[in-house]
Amino acid sequence: MLHLQSGEGAVRPHVAELVINWHITEACNYKCRYCYAKWNGAGRELLHDWSRVRNLLDELQAFFHPENAANPLRQHLSWSGIRLNLAGGEPLLYQDASLRVLDYVRSRGMAASIITNGSRFTGDLIDQLAPLVSMLGLSLDSADVARNREIGRVDSRGLLLDVDSTSEKLVRARRRNPALRLKLNTVVNALNHQEDMSPIIQALAPQRWKVLRMLPVVTSELAVSAEAFRAFVARHHALRELMCVEGNDSMSESYLMIDPLGRFFQNASSQRGYRYSGPVDVVGAERAFSEWPFSVDVYASRYRDALVVGR
Repeated sequence: MLHLQSGEGAVRPHVAELVINWHITEACNYKCRYCYAKWNGAGRELLHDWSRVRNLLDELQAFFHPENAANPLRQHLSWSGIRLNLAGGEPLLYQDASLRVLDYVRSRGMAASIITNGSRFTGDLIDQLAPLVSMLGLSLDSADVARNREIGRVDSRGLLLDVDSTSEKLVRARRRNPALRLKLNTVVNALNHQEDMSPIIQALAPQRWKVLRMLPVVTSELAVSAEAFRAFVARHHALRELMCVEGNDSMSESYLMIDPLGRFFQNASSQRGYRYSGPVDVVGAERAFSEWPFSVDVYASRYRDALVVGR
């Protein structure tokens, strides 16, 4: 199932880190209408079984180790290290379990990061989290309260992300870990594509701003045209040095992703929904990796020119 399309004898691209995204839970306190964090399969989320979590992480560390010549990616790509990125849903709904995973990842010689909606940030959590991660990702789709409500970025109590408070927490995080890098993720959709987000992006001062076109994997609600997406990108041309722009084509079969049940999964451009491998901790990373679609060329093209990978 692995799509190895590089020509024979071609120079292998090199990335500083091979990033593996583990979506640890489908649960979230927000209800974004375009959400793609919906996976098929029955069973308890792996996060709640520490023995299986540890087995999963050990399998990933061994299989993706830069010196593992048996990894088929090595024929087409080289990398210096591994970073495990926790995502969701909202991973910080399970604060203790997330912190435990991040700490274990670091103990196994991998870097760690997390992407969150920021709603669970407290001073105490920031003090624990910041030293464990090399990159902190924050989902941010709008600076407008009404627009965030319409998108669904609001919890059951009607609370939204407080940008001023979040900015203070990010300052605290950077004090706790001066090497910490901040990444913002924005999903361009039918409700925010006309917005100018320059003021809030500049205020939060990230090292990277990932701008993604809404991907209709699970639903086409709030889908946005290619023309509207290009217009959003053009409107923020002054921030081009921060921006990492990804359209739908570059998001298909090009991420190393694991679902809450511990399976590699991938969105294929030719169909709705996801395709899955067996559970990594059960069948092993090598076998699981052979059971899913993945495009080395598209993956490498997203990272080839990045001085610091963190997409």
